[in-house]
Amino acid sequence: MPRQIVFAVVTFLHDLFTAVWVGGLIGLGVAVLPAARKVLGTGPQTKQLMDAIQKRLSALVYASMAGLVLTGLLLANRSPAFQGLFHFSNAYSAVLAVKHILVLAMIGVALYRSLVLGRRKGPLGPSQERVKAGLLFLNVLLGIVVLLLSGISAALSAGPPPA
Repeated sequence: MPRQIVFAVVTFLHDLFTAVWVGGLIGLGVAVLPAARKVLGTGPQTKQLMDAIQKRLSALVYASMAGLVLTGLLLANRSPAFQGLFHFSNAYSAVLAVKHILVLAMIGVALYRSLVLGRRKGPLGPSQERVKAGLLFLNVLLGIVVLLLSGISAALSAGPPPA
């Protein structure tokens, strides 16, 4: 019973970290940014609002990234089909490998957006703002694909459905 409780808590935390990070991305990209642009236009007020929101979300996102790495390793090791990080020796490991590659890409995009583009001195030019927004939408798309791969890996770890 204690192992099941630990598994339940680790799974809950993994899902919570995913919801915070990917849910935040989707909410920001699909609701907040378009609404801010509609109400405030594309001027400095919109940039100030988005920067303030990003600053508040950054700590949650960084904690979620670290939590996802830790809980993901614990969850992957639970399956007998897991062959190790970045192995393609069976369907389960291959799906996880692709998922992990995409998560690393998401981390890279998030760090670039916040640490490089977000900390530039002075205002970003229009082309840099477009790049920043495009990277947000790229991470939204990657996050959705990661969620799909999570569902596929869960189905593969459960084995074939009963006949």
